[in-house]
Parts: sequence; structure tokens; C-alpha cells
Amino acid sequence: MSVLARVGVGPLCVAARAVMPCFWRGKYFSSGREPVENQVTPMLRHLIYKIKATGPITVAEYMKEVLTNPAKLLGIWFISEWMATGKNAAFQLVELGPGRGTLLGDVLRVFSQLGSVLKNCDISVHLVEKTPQGWREVFVDIDPQASDKLRFVLAPCVTPAEVFIQPDETRDHVEVCPEAGVTIQELSQRIARTGGAALIADYGHDGTKTDTFRGFCGHKLHDVLVAPGTADLTADVDFSYLRRMAEGKVASLGPIKQQTFLKNMGIDVRLKVLLDKSDEPSRQQLLQGYDMLMNPKKMGERFHFFALLPHQRLHGGSHPTNACQSKPSLSPVAGFGELAWR
Repeated sequence: MSVLARVGVGPLCVAARAVMPCFWRGKYFSSGREPVENQVTPMLRHLIYKIKATGPITVAEYMKEVLTNPAKLLGIWFISEWMATGKNAAFQLVELGPGRGTLLGDVLRVFSQLGSVLKNCDISVHLVEKTPQGWREVFVDIDPQASDKLRFVLAPCVTPAEVFIQPDETRDHVEVCPEAGVTIQELSQRIARTGGAALIADYGHDGTKTDTFRGFCGHKLHDVLVAPGTADLTADVDFSYLRRMAEGKVASLGPIKQQTFLKNMGIDVRLKVLLDKSDEPSRQQLLQGYDMLMNPKKMGERFHFFALLPHQRLHGGSHPTNACQSKPSLSPVAGFGELAWR
């Protein structure tokens, strides 16, 4: 989600370990996908050592380790410097020091993933499941039957993440992101105080979905616990949670499907204009892009838009203005209502 800042889960993890016993009798289960041969990556070795030393880790901490691994951060640094110096085609990456070039190899492997890393923020979520004993958080542990594999387990007792579950929650599995809530609160306070707006676009739902934590490698679904560090991990945004975190300080619109939002923004008119000015190869590309954005089976109904606005924007009221500013009108919010041509 484009407005979310870097996620840190340190305080939650420290608190969780402080209240949890060292023995884990939680439910054992896999990630739910067909078993595949596990690749022992440097990240997997790192996670195994970490879990052996400190015990099972939360899914949020697992995501943070995989997505902000030092090799990936180093890769981002190199790309950043390359861009800052003019994107010279002659680019040399040299590692000086002892060893067999393992770190450099890790950096090179993540270069292919940097497009998504630079576009998206790290969103780490906590997975919580309803059990006969109450809500229990899902952790990542070493599989006792295969020392080079990971598994999911349930925490044996309450963890801090469970305070974010609503008393009237009806789902059996919930994904929560406390840091996303903090960011939304900060945005809401700023918008309420100084005006402005926030438009949030991402895969998501309005508090209806349960298990959306998944991995992608080569544009295909990938088991989240297999070969960590080789796939992108993601989870859908719960827009009902974001709305709740705004705490009424601002008005919210949506979520609405991307298909509806773009149609309201006039994508059909824009497409017609572009098609009329394009040759045949370009027209085919435009139509393919339009299909990807609007097709319900692709991004049309999977991607959603959500907005935060001052209450005055929707309901009128006092706006801070100066002599050079005209009085704001209560026109429809673009994208969230049908486009009107004047």
C-alpha cells in the first residue's frame, strides 16, 4: 500500500517473548499448499539459526526478515547510487574481502526483485486464529520432522497482536497490521488539521476475507515458507481496519473496485482518444493494458481504492481560506462517483 511506512515489529515481538513459555504445544499446520522441494537459501539458514536461538517468530517478523533482508537493502543502496549518478550503462559491482562472494551473490539475486521493492512498502502482518481457548497468533517455527524446513504453529497463550481483534469479530482467521493503523492515524490527524487527502490503492477487502498471506515468484503463487528470500510476500489490506483507525477524524470513501474507480475517472474516454491516434501494434498494447486493469478476473475487481478526506469536503463547513482563494465547492470526489462532463 503506497502510503504505508516501513513496518517494525520489535516491541510486539519482545513483549510476546516476555509472556510466552519456551515450550510450544500449539496446533501444527503447514501453509496449506502442495509440498514442494525446499531450497536451502541463505535466508532459510539465517531464519533457522534465529529460531533455534530465540524461539518461534511471528509472521510479521518473518515477513520483515524476508523482505528487508540485509542483502536486499544493500541491493537497494547500490541501485539508488546508480540512479543518483545518472544510470550509467557501465556498472561494476565489486566485493572486496575474504570469502567466496556469498553476499555479492545474494545482492545480485535480489536485483531482479528490486522493481517491486522500490514501488511497495514493507507491510508486515500478524496472523491470528480463533481457537477453543480464544484467539491465538500464528508463528513460524522449525519443522521437527525436517530440520531444513519451516512450519506454522499456534502460540500457546495470548500475544500482544490479539488486542487488535474486535470483540464482535466473526471471522476465524484475521490478519492485523498495527503499524498500518499508526500510519493511518497520523495521516488522519494531518488531514484534519491542515487539509489535503489520501488515496490508497491496493489489493484488499472490507473486513470480509481471512487468509490472504501469500507469496509470488515469477508471477506465480509460491509457498510462503519455501525458499524464503526468493519470493515476494504480501497480504491484502483490510480497509475496514484502516477506516476504524481513522477514528472519525476524517471522512472515508470506499473501498471501491478498480474497475469502477477507473471507469468513473473516464478511462473509456481516454482509451478511445488513444486508440484513434495509435497504429495497430500500439492499439493491441493499449487493449491488453486496458484488459489487465479492468477485467474482473485480473485487476478489475481485485485492486481497490480508498480515500481519506476532511469532513468539510463531503459535508461542507468552514475551510481555512485567504483572499486569493475561492470558496471550495462540494463537488463529487473524483473516482468515487460517476464522472460528469461540463
